[in-house]
Amino acid sequence: MPHKITLTGSATGPLREYDRYVAFDMREKGSPSAPKGLKKSTFISYTVFVAKKAFNKTGLTKKSIMHEKILIQGEPTLDIPIDECPGEVGVICFQITVLPNKNDKEKNQSEAKKEPKQEASASSEAPQKTESKEQAEEQATVSKPVAEEDKKAETVQSEVKETPVQEKKAEPQKKLMPNQPKGTQDVLSFDDIIVPEEFLKTRPNPEKTQSVIDFVKRTGRLDEPLTIEKESKVLKDGYRRYVVAKTVKMDKVPVVYEYKK
Repeated sequence: MPHKITLTGSATGPLREYDRYVAFDMREKGSPSAPKGLKKSTFISYTVFVAKKAFNKTGLTKKSIMHEKILIQGEPTLDIPIDECPGEVGVICFQITVLPNKNDKEKNQSEAKKEPKQEASASSEAPQKTESKEQAEEQATVSKPVAEEDKKAETVQSEVKETPVQEKKAEPQKKLMPNQPKGTQDVLSFDDIIVPEEFLKTRPNPEKTQSVIDFVKRTGRLDEPLTIEKESKVLKDGYRRYVVAKTVKMDKVPVVYEYKK
């Protein structure tokens, strides 16, 4: 019987294209509780190989594969060269499926529930509107002279208030920076960062990577900014933190710039 493997998650690195297939990296965490006497399993990195024809049918793109949750069914292989397979285990994909987003499901269900309620409330509001309209017409005839006096008082008050309001608007608004690690120069969109091939061939230490993930979950931010080349947006240092940001699905990441010499 051939070995079978199933993976779920998002790509942890950019899509790489070859002649007849595409490849991308994924990671999965081991079980939190191992049998007594055995060591707990850590993260395992995989490199998935998908035929171009099958990949194009999914509708995924280079950017969307980093955010969409996908299901991979295939078999493991150790016969692919390291330059094409930076993951610890290569996976030949027989079937790739884009899984539905949990938030989209909940949104559709809530909208479906709201529709009958809105129809019922609209029908009950119709007689109330006619009654309130008649009452408003009666009150309007009585309150006309009072309203004219109130308007005069309002115009006097508005003239007095205009000058301080305009002065407040003229004050420059201070730009508030979010809570970021020490040394942060800017905050970039995660998708704008370009990762060189030499980083993709490396394998960050799983234990150190997990400690950074725990820090992010505890504080809501990275422990250090990523070093990025100013012009090209190429990652120069901090690949481990890049992987962590991808794992916890951070939209924005703190950066410090390195200029071309």
